[in-house]
Amino acid sequence: MRYLCLALISTIVIFMLSLVRMSVVSSRRVEAGDLGTRPPPPPEPWKSFTFLSRYYGGIRTLVPLSENKPEYPSAADELPISNETTSIPTREIPSSRPFQAFKHQTSSTYLSDYGPVNECFLDLESTIRIPQLQHYQGRPSGFPDNVVGSYELLSLPEDICFERFGRLGPYGFGYSSKYGGTDTGEHGDTEGSASVWADNSELGFNQVDYRKVKWGAAQKRCYEANAARFGPQYPLVELSTTFSVVSQEGKLTEKQYGRPSSALDATTNATLTKKYLPRTAVVVRVWDDFEYREEDILNLRAMISELSLGSGGEYDVHLLVQVKDEARHPIWADPETYQQHLEDCVPEEFRDIATLWSETQMLMLYQGIFDTFTRGLPVHGPYRGLQMAMQHFAQRHPEYDFFWHWEIDIRYTGHYYNLFSQVELWAKKQPRKGLWERSGRFYVPSVHGSWEDFKQMVRVQTEMGTENAEDMWSGIKGPKVQPKGEKPVWGPERPQNSEDWFEIEHDPKPIGSYDKDKYSWGVGEDADLITFNPLFDPEKTTWFLANDITGYNATDGLPPRRAAIVTSSRMSKRLLRTMHRETAFKKHHAFSEMWAPTAALHHGYKAVYAPHPMFVDREWPTPYLAGVLNSGRNGATGGARTSVFGEREHNLLGMTWYYNAGFAPNLWKRWLGLKVNNEGGEEFELTVDEGRSGNGVNEMRGGEGRMCLPPMLLHPVKEVELPLERAGKEEDIPESDPSA
Repeated sequence: MRYLCLALISTIVIFMLSLVRMSVVSSRRVEAGDLGTRPPPPPEPWKSFTFLSRYYGGIRTLVPLSENKPEYPSAADELPISNETTSIPTREIPSSRPFQAFKHQTSSTYLSDYGPVNECFLDLESTIRIPQLQHYQGRPSGFPDNVVGSYELLSLPEDICFERFGRLGPYGFGYSSKYGGTDTGEHGDTEGSASVWADNSELGFNQVDYRKVKWGAAQKRCYEANAARFGPQYPLVELSTTFSVVSQEGKLTEKQYGRPSSALDATTNATLTKKYLPRTAVVVRVWDDFEYREEDILNLRAMISELSLGSGGEYDVHLLVQVKDEARHPIWADPETYQQHLEDCVPEEFRDIATLWSETQMLMLYQGIFDTFTRGLPVHGPYRGLQMAMQHFAQRHPEYDFFWHWEIDIRYTGHYYNLFSQVELWAKKQPRKGLWERSGRFYVPSVHGSWEDFKQMVRVQTEMGTENAEDMWSGIKGPKVQPKGEKPVWGPERPQNSEDWFEIEHDPKPIGSYDKDKYSWGVGEDADLITFNPLFDPEKTTWFLANDITGYNATDGLPPRRAAIVTSSRMSKRLLRTMHRETAFKKHHAFSEMWAPTAALHHGYKAVYAPHPMFVDREWPTPYLAGVLNSGRNGATGGARTSVFGEREHNLLGMTWYYNAGFAPNLWKRWLGLKVNNEGGEEFELTVDEGRSGNGVNEMRGGEGRMCLPPMLLHPVKEVELPLERAGKEEDIPESDPSA
């Protein structure tokens, strides 16, 4: 026994001495900067999934949607379809067709409600028409289906596709600047491209000369030609802020006497229509040192043509331009300085739709806000305080009922009016019951089933709760311990402290109780907020901007919040006015992607996430994808550390819509005929590479013609350099020397 005790004591002493030695050695290594080598973290699971290849199929393989066998997604009990392309037959390029985005305007119901639409032209003489978009029926063989969102739900066309000439050809793509084009698009597969410009004129084609177009003037003429379809519009009344003996006070009485500012007087306006259409501003955010490349110009022309001129003035497109260096460009010094900088930083054709703003201007308007300097940036700047500029813009433009906040790096492969009008109409039809809860989740049709199935699933998840991956005890609590549900949003969700309530007298109130409502409240009500990503609860998530909210009493915690990543959204005049007044008078504000949803939540305004079609670049198992996307509290996207918004947002890099999605720009560039990662381009479109196996995205043989994509939103798409085919000037061409 004595020897055993001695052995144990010796072992303990040796063990303690070893620990001391290891501690000393470790301290010396740290002091010397030798931290050793750690094993690399394991790769994210999605990076092991196979890339999908049939996105890059061409128009020579078009098949009707009903006959298409999509490469992805496949049913759970089916094997994945091989993405081998060797067996896909190619055909002659079919004929394209004009896309009829405005055929509803000729229906008897529309005409009786709103009256006829007067056609809008680019020129003062009303002679220059913009060609219609051209589309093809069907999709390239094997083209994957969207994994998130729904075409059918939003009534968007899914049985058609657009190639680059049919989509961008009307706006200068595919012909020379000598004829008013952009010198782009004269490479790659061009067969059949001329059909977009074909018409019945003497020349037989209509390639618009854009060199002298003024988009602001064109939009104004379009509105005036159709003013009878809209309600009386009143100019912004500038209150006099200084005394002048030459001021003309009589000019400030239009609003007082209720006289419309349109070309037609109120009597004429009232007799021509029974209903009025709302007016919407599409405000595209940009900055003064932005380089307008040919591709950016094509996209802006498309937006104005399709939303404003094509619709007969339902929309106006504006540029909201941030001035970054105010010391160098003191635009508020005098009108001449403002105008000169505008001319210096905006292309001539867009100058009359541009409005300059600056951080100092916002600081002057919204004084007294407690600034936390989150991420070291000021609250009045374009990153954290972008909505301030939108609030002020809405105050300056009372003629609009709604405002789309749009980003310059968004692209849409379909028709803009078709997208906006269908999304707005769908949002208007949505009932309020369960709306915040549905809008807080991604809709994955292959997993969730029909929209009705999804709606009922969300109701059950909200009322009954689900197992939370954050709860380490969830698997061993036993059957008696059930998941905890949550109270659904029904009416305004006020901040905890009543001192933070502001102008709540006219906030919408629920019609009856939540349980007794038959999904009727809210149907037919225009949405105050429409977003293209879920409205998630940032509480308890790892999103690093979740607490970027200021001006509220936080004694009992931060107020209830919602956010939607990517600020592009539609906001009502009511919502923007509320945001403006809360910022100005209560000093309330939140991060750009959180402020509008949070204000809507506090005041009970109608907020809707529109589940637009989203595509993914890899072969994710769809149940796993749905679980990753809706991994927050009770099956939502937010409310827990496991949320996809935050540390797990890398899972969205392969989507077509996110603030840093890598798939979106690659798909757009390939669609334009450019090479990406040494794949695609002219040779890929025109010739078959027999040396490739045809198995996988990097082994596609090509020769199928240019890509054709169904309507889809893509973001972000930045700095696209299109090859230019500018011919040299005659005097620049050297003469040949026979004696050389």
